[in-house]
Amino acid sequence: MSLQDDIARCRLCASRFAATKTAHIPRPVVWFRPEARLLIAGQAPGMRVHQSGVPFDDRSGARLRDWLGLTPAEFYDQNKVAIVPMAFCFPGYDASKSDLPPPKICGQTWHDKVMQTLPSIKLRVVIGAPAQRYHLGVRTSVTDAVKSWRDHAPEVFPLPHPSWRNTGWLKKNPWFEADLLPKLRAAVKEALS
Repeated sequence: MSLQDDIARCRLCASRFAATKTAHIPRPVVWFRPEARLLIAGQAPGMRVHQSGVPFDDRSGARLRDWLGLTPAEFYDQNKVAIVPMAFCFPGYDASKSDLPPPKICGQTWHDKVMQTLPSIKLRVVIGAPAQRYHLGVRTSVTDAVKSWRDHAPEVFPLPHPSWRNTGWLKKNPWFEADLLPKLRAAVKEALS
């Protein structure tokens, strides 16, 4: 049995998810192979990804693929791109229909093991605070982590979540599209060539 199979069968959070507003069952979305050269490290799947089983199968994914300069075919090529969130399952909604944070037990149980199986990673894209804490060892705000992108490039790029909820953040931080994205796209192209 492979690590991917072990994660796909994981039910550590079954009782936690049953107690959420969505009362859903675990459905780990596992998307990585040892050959991958680009790592997308995010937070956790959303409801749409929970339903489809395909990571970033939503508007956030379209925006992320644009940021990276990748077509859907390139983005979903598991031999090139590993998508490893801090929690493999949709954590559910709270009473106000906001996404719950990724359960820490998932990352604690699986993340180190997964990273050990990805020896070919040349570039890490770390999205959101939980992934940035793990991959960068920082406990700053997402904005501060992203502003310090030059400290980590070209091997690591911290990003905000590509959610459409962050459109206001993008307008307040025009340097993100003007300065960071061209360097990110160049780094992606080099990592995958």
